[in-house]
Amino acid sequence: MSRFLHSKYKELAPYVPGEQPKGQPLVKLNTNENPYPPSPKVIEAVRGAEAQNLRLYSDPEARQLVNAIAGYYRLLPEQVVVGNGSDEILAFCYMAFGEDGIRYPEISYGFYPVFSKTFSVEGQAIPLREDFSIDIRDYQHAGKTVLIANPNAPTGMCLHPAQIEDILKTNREHPVIIDEAYVDFGAESCVSLLPRYDNLVVVQTFSKSRNLAGGRLGFALASKELAGDLNKIKFSFNPYNVNRLSIAAGAAAMEDIAYFTQCTRRVVATRQLTEERLLALGFTVLASKANFLFAKPGNISGSEYFQRLRQRDILVRHWDIPKIADYVRITIGSEEEMERFYQATKEILQQAQQEGAGDAI
Repeated sequence: MSRFLHSKYKELAPYVPGEQPKGQPLVKLNTNENPYPPSPKVIEAVRGAEAQNLRLYSDPEARQLVNAIAGYYRLLPEQVVVGNGSDEILAFCYMAFGEDGIRYPEISYGFYPVFSKTFSVEGQAIPLREDFSIDIRDYQHAGKTVLIANPNAPTGMCLHPAQIEDILKTNREHPVIIDEAYVDFGAESCVSLLPRYDNLVVVQTFSKSRNLAGGRLGFALASKELAGDLNKIKFSFNPYNVNRLSIAAGAAAMEDIAYFTQCTRRVVATRQLTEERLLALGFTVLASKANFLFAKPGNISGSEYFQRLRQRDILVRHWDIPKIADYVRITIGSEEEMERFYQATKEILQQAQQEGAGDAI
C-alpha cells in the first residue's frame, strides 16, 4: 500500500475471487462457471464483422444487445441497462440507490459488503435463519434499499416471487434489487412483477446460464425511470463499458433459446444426481436452485474436505466463516467432472473413516 492511497480505502478488504488455476489440469468446481461452451451462434457472431471493427469504439447504447434482452423479456429497450458483468450493474445500483443505506443478507454474495465500503454506503447485513433461509420479515419496511440474491449464494436457496412481492409492497419508497445471477437453474424470476412495481430492479448475468463468464456481461431490468437512473451513472462513469465482441456475443446468446434451454436442463439434471449421491454418502445438502450445491460432509470438516479434494486436483469453494465453515460450495460441472468429483469424495470419506477407526484403537 502506498502513502498516496485515499484514506477511506486503506482498511478496505477486497472481494476475493475463487482460485483461477494456470496451466494445471484441475477439475474446476469453485467459481460457478457453466461447464459447457457458448452457443455456436455466439462463436459465429464474434468471428464476424465486429472483429474487423475493433479499432472503433463500441456502441455506447449497446442497442443490438439491449434489443435482444428486451425482446426476450418482452420489455421496452428503455427498461434495460447493460454492463461489464453484473458486478458493474450492482456497483451502479450502490451509487444510484445507496443514499439511505442498503440491507442485504449476512451470508450472501461477498461483493455486497465490499461495495458498501467502496462507495461509503451504510450496509446492513441481516443474519439468515438457522436453516440458512431468508426471513422476508427482515426486509419489510426496511427504510432503505433492499438487495437480495435469489437464489442466494452460496446457499442456493430461493424465495418465491410472491415473497418478494411482499417485500416490494412494504418498501414503496425505496428500490428493491433482486440479484438473479442463478435464477435460470430452477428458481422463478421476478421480471413478471415489473409492470406492477416501479421500485423493482432485477439484475442478471450472462456468466452462468448463458455460458459467457469470460465475456463479462450483465444487465438490469427495471422501470424506465430506474433504468434511466442507472444509465445516468453508467454514462458518467464509462459510456463504452461493453465491448463490441461482447455485445455481439450477448445478443447471439440471448437469441439462441434452444441452446440455453439444453444447457440449463443438463446442469439441473447433473445437480440433482450429485445431490442424491451426496445425501447417500451422509452429507447435509441445502435445497439448491442454482448451478451449485452447498454441502456439509458427515465425518470430516469442511476445511479438511476442501484440502483433500484440492490434493486430488479438484477445486471447490470454502470459507473460513464460522457459520458456514463446515460447508463447501460445489459448482456443477460436466457429467464427467462430477463423476470424478464423486469418486474422489468416496475415497476421501473412506480414508477419513479408516483414520478415525485407527485413532480409536
